[in-house]
Amino acid sequence: MPYCSGQPWVLTTSQQNSEKLKIKGEVHRLVASRDQKFQSNFVEFRSYKIVYRRYAGLFFCACIDESDNELYYLEALHLFVEILDTFFGNVCELDIVFNFHKVYGVLDEVFLAGEVEETSKKVILQRLEQFEKMP
Repeated sequence: MPYCSGQPWVLTTSQQNSEKLKIKGEVHRLVASRDQKFQSNFVEFRSYKIVYRRYAGLFFCACIDESDNELYYLEALHLFVEILDTFFGNVCELDIVFNFHKVYGVLDEVFLAGEVEETSKKVILQRLEQFEKMP
């Protein structure tokens, strides 16, 4: 049980960062080692499920509750990647790295509070066009 400053369940910033790195490493090892031909795109992780999809050398992952529909989120990840591909014109890793603020904008248009906000590719791309026109 984490304990800091006399208060249980309070983590310092360095403890939070350490925990985030630990989780990222665990998820990466779990997902990257799976055989794409013979294993599904869903894997149990702690008390959750990881839904992932590989596009070229990039993995897109979502952590969902055990009771959530995996196929729904797999389709949502595919929609997200399709929108990125259209928005950037054949998206690549460098687009994501150097335009991360735009990627977060796309993410905000597709997902809201962990739930799919919009499923229409056309509507999302129109909103992103308006966002790009802003000064």
